Parts: sequence; C-alpha cells; structure tokens
Amino acid sequence: MNRFLLAVASLASMAGALPPQDPAPVRSGLDVLIAQDFAPLKGRKVGLVTNQTGRARDGRHAVDVFLAQKVFLLKALFSPEHGFEGALDQARIDDAKHGSGLVIHSLYGEVRQPSKAMLDGLDTLVFDVQDAGARFYTYAATMRLCMEAAAEHALEFVVLDRPNPIGGILVQGPVLADGDESFVAPHTIPIRHGMTLGELAHLFDVERALACSLSVIPMDGWQRSMLWEDTGLSWVNPSPNLRTPTQALLYPGVALLEPANVSVGRGTDTPFEVVGAPWLDGQALWSELRGRALPGVAFTPLRFTPSSSKHSQEDCGGVRIAVTDRAALDPLLAGITLIWAIARVAGDDFELDKCSRLLLEPDAPAALQMPTAKIPIGPHPVTSTVVG
Repeated sequence: MNRFLLAVASLASMAGALPPQDPAPVRSGLDVLIAQDFAPLKGRKVGLVTNQTGRARDGRHAVDVFLAQKVFLLKALFSPEHGFEGALDQARIDDAKHGSGLVIHSLYGEVRQPSKAMLDGLDTLVFDVQDAGARFYTYAATMRLCMEAAAEHALEFVVLDRPNPIGGILVQGPVLADGDESFVAPHTIPIRHGMTLGELAHLFDVERALACSLSVIPMDGWQRSMLWEDTGLSWVNPSPNLRTPTQALLYPGVALLEPANVSVGRGTDTPFEVVGAPWLDGQALWSELRGRALPGVAFTPLRFTPSSSKHSQEDCGGVRIAVTDRAALDPLLAGITLIWAIARVAGDDFELDKCSRLLLEPDAPAALQMPTAKIPIGPHPVTSTVVG
C-alpha cells in the first residue's frame, strides 16, 4: 500500500486511547495569565497578536484585559487572516485602528510578518489566537512568521495556549514533505496534526532552529481526549465559515475540495456541512457514499444555492454531511472518500487534480482513481501516533 493510502487510513481504533476523565472546566492560557496577575509579563512592552477568539473565560477580550492591568504596557496590536474581528473573507486586509487608539497591524495585507518598524519599542510579542487543528488553517503559519520576527529582533515570544478544538489524540493525513512549506503548509506535519498552538510553537522553534526566546502559558484542565464540547469554553467562530464545532471537525477533510470546482457550502448557513456543484448529481453521489459505510458520518442528497463564493446563485446538486458519532469520525477519510466519489460520479467535470493543492501528496490523483475495491475503508494499520 503506497504512502498516500497509508497516510489517509482510518484511526478510529485509537479513539479511546486516552479516555476522558471528569475534567474541571478548561482555562485557556489567557485565563491562567490573569490568575498569575500577569507576572510573566511584568515590566514588559508588549505587542499582542490576536483576533475575536482571544477571549477570557468570562467573555472579556484579551485587548480589554491587557489595557485594564497595570503590570505591563500594551503598545501594539496585530491581526491574522480574517482581520481583528474575524469577519473578513478576502485576499488582503488593511491595517485598522482599535478603539483604544492603538494601530492594528494586519498580517494578512501587504506583509504577513511583523516588520522592524511594527515592532519598534516592543520587547515582547504575545500570541493569543484560537486555531482550528488543520495544517492549512493559516493561524499557525502566522505564528511561525511572528516567531521568526521575534527571534530576528531579539523579542520575547509568549503563546497563550488554547485547545485544539478537534482533539489532541488523532493525527491524520499525509505528512508534508520537506521543501513544500508555504503559508498553508507551515511545517512538516500531517493535515490533522493533533497539537495546540503552544505545542506547535515549541515544535517550530526546535525543528526550524529559530532560536526564539519562547515561553508558553499552558492551559489548565485540558486533556488530549477533549473535543471542543468537553472544554466548557464558549465557542467563538475562529473564521467566518467555521461557525460550529461540528464544522471545525469536518473541516480538515471537506476543505480538501475547496481548490476544485465544487462548493463546500460557503455562502450557505452550513459551510463544510454541504458539498455540491451545478453539474453534480447528488442522488448518484449519495449512492456511491452510502455504499462506503463511513464511520461516524451520514450523507443525504440535497440541492442548495450558495449566496456567495463558489457557484454563487447557482443551483447545486450534492450531499449534506451529518456527523453521527464524533469519536468515530475520521474527517480525512470522509473528505478523501468524497473526492473519490465525486470523481466516480462526475468524471472529467470534476477538477480532481486540484484537490492535491491542500493534500500536497503527489500520489493522490492516481490513488483516488483506483477501483472501488482498492479504496481504504474500514479498519487499517495505524499510520500516525498519539500526541503526548
């Protein structure tokens, strides 16, 4: 079995590897920092990289928390893709001004890394952003670029850690090859990497030899077995089209279809829970998928019309994706099976080769055109490891 097929094999047998305890509610790194009376930042001149997800357990935004304390000085703000409010879904975002008068430097505009001028007068850069747990979600790439800038300009770099919303046990999908790094592939990790941003920061620092003066304020109460619903934390959309924990769980697999000529539900009320196109026969697709009996997920044929994004205002045939067992679901297997089934149903109407852009696996197009009997469904050899 080639590397691609092994990499996408199901890991459902590992789902119970670390059974959940009876946890107390999780406190984020920001909550822990507050409980420490901000001691790790005492006397610092701080720049904060954050967005709408940087909130304390009581709902206060990190910026408001930082401005209210008297231990250090908050001097600059930075925002990743989607902007400070997390409401923008566009190719470039300009700088803005916070209500406090501080400039919000966009790291998704003319530059994607803080410049020397942006960092002038700072001695510490703090990163507090909620990640989604998929390699191609760009917040980890922004963190890496910020770490590089901090190392270059001799700043301390502090990560306020937050949960991986899709858990910290299962690690799934092809591992990025050396040399293929990009803004949607910041390191040689699998697609579903099973790590928190604090853990990724340590990994980047060591494996990329960044020589960053790094510290991570860890969470309190988080366990690797937890999905978002287990944390007790309020859900804040990390981006405009990840509106629920269910969508976040499906995202690492369903988003693989985005580079191709299909809608993944952007412009609908349920992004990443529907897939379709004007040329796609939803009944035929459902029939192919029903025969695969994927664990933890069910499909229903439907028609939908996106109000924006791909196939805007066009009637699309496709399927609705329902998660029936969160612990059993393998989103990578579900997404790859969707790609395979659409290729079976639609043939040359489907831009199959473009699905490799996020998979970044050269064997994918050929493997996904294999006969039904060769598609890896069901129990498989373990192809990743438990993190931690």
